[in-house]
Amino acid sequence: MEYLHSLGMSETATTDGSSVRRHPLLVAGERVHSSSGGDLEVRNPADDTVVDVVAQAGAAELEAALVAASEVAGANSWGSVSATDRGRVLRRVADLIRERAEDFAAAEVRTAGHTIADARWEAGAMADVFDYYAGAANKHLGAVVPTPDPGLGLVLRVPVGVCGLVVPWNFPMLIATWKLAPALACGNPVVLKPASLTPVTAVMLGEVLVEAGVPEACVSVLPGPGASIGESLVTDPRVAKVSFTGDSATGSHLMAQVAPNVTRISLELGGKSAAIVFADADLEAAVDAVPYSVFANAGQDCCARSRILVERSVYDEFVAAFAARTERLVVGDPSDESTEIGPLISESQRATSLDYLTVAGVEGAEVVCGGDAFGPGWFLRPAVVAGVDNDMRVAREEIFGPVASVIPFTDEADAIRIANDSEYGLSGTLWTRDLGRAVRVGTAVRTGVMSVNTNRSVRTELPFGGFKRSGLGRELGLAALDHYTESKTLFLSAD
Repeated sequence: MEYLHSLGMSETATTDGSSVRRHPLLVAGERVHSSSGGDLEVRNPADDTVVDVVAQAGAAELEAALVAASEVAGANSWGSVSATDRGRVLRRVADLIRERAEDFAAAEVRTAGHTIADARWEAGAMADVFDYYAGAANKHLGAVVPTPDPGLGLVLRVPVGVCGLVVPWNFPMLIATWKLAPALACGNPVVLKPASLTPVTAVMLGEVLVEAGVPEACVSVLPGPGASIGESLVTDPRVAKVSFTGDSATGSHLMAQVAPNVTRISLELGGKSAAIVFADADLEAAVDAVPYSVFANAGQDCCARSRILVERSVYDEFVAAFAARTERLVVGDPSDESTEIGPLISESQRATSLDYLTVAGVEGAEVVCGGDAFGPGWFLRPAVVAGVDNDMRVAREEIFGPVASVIPFTDEADAIRIANDSEYGLSGTLWTRDLGRAVRVGTAVRTGVMSVNTNRSVRTELPFGGFKRSGLGRELGLAALDHYTESKTLFLSAD
């Protein structure tokens, strides 16, 4: 990589006295300039100012990353390191993240608009994920299978090869961790492509991996446009495994793109999940919790329970209480400790949410509260829309903004029917005191993750992923390790 110039992060003063942080690329563990891709300006969604500049990868950087990664995969050098030793490296990654948790959190606040409270939690969760896979690395077991022939039938789990990891802008550092940790635990080299809007924490994370002891050739972080760097990465025949998180349309497109190479792919895509509130639920607890299930991160969450299904006998009571609770949410500066909801990522994302509120009114629904935009930055007060029918666009299409549709139902069968009447199936919540009902409805709703009397969708120890157009494959838990390894049969004859 003689043409690449090694360097580190720097700061440049602006005319108003603030500073813009400049970040290099990470190609095979080396901080480098972009030879052809230029720079990405990263804007703070709270005030629309440029706060970071990140070098943008071009074709030369992608080629250098893939050459290094494929050499590592071909020699199986990282994969041949004992799983126990790989686990020790990942544990060091977790320790370094905890040491720099405040730096990660601050970067997520200024570049992604996350509240400081959420960003600090996410930084801790990143470390927890690496800790989990550090422990799991030497526990992903094969099998010994009896056969009629004398000998031993062994089923081994071997590294899949170069992994192309593509992450979105809504939870950039946490979702990157969900992919990096299991891929590295299984002995694979990784090439990470972060979203152009939020590449900073990905570069920071890549630097931590190298410092912790992951071989340099195993780690590349390549910010750049999905239409160029992203597609070139996932369609390259040297890439053995693609993991993508993003919208369903792009996921479908990528499936077609990787088909000629028969590249393994896992997809975590969109959602239009339901929170189902039965009349026997603890309504006070539900009213207090449900707003966070849809409005957290300004609604920019594929797990957002943006369809709130409420039993008709308590519908009016719930809508009034839910709207009142929503109006008490603190929306504002994400760096303020008291803020609960920050800005949307961009002007266009806010405009989309406002457009859906207009459509809801045209279709006959009522915006009960919220929906007013303010600035500077891309703020939108969370909106509660009542009188919604499940056939309305506001109930069927993923808005990815702070808009909740409240839909009445009559009984269990009706709730299941409405919840399943969607092209998506990612997450969901049931609110009920009836254990039998929780089992019946929780089993019948076609969604990859269902929680009862809690908003939380994701737990490191449990598989996460969706049904239908919400994706295929699973992240997190031990199940993720299967996606980053191949099953290899080895028979040892005793003859």
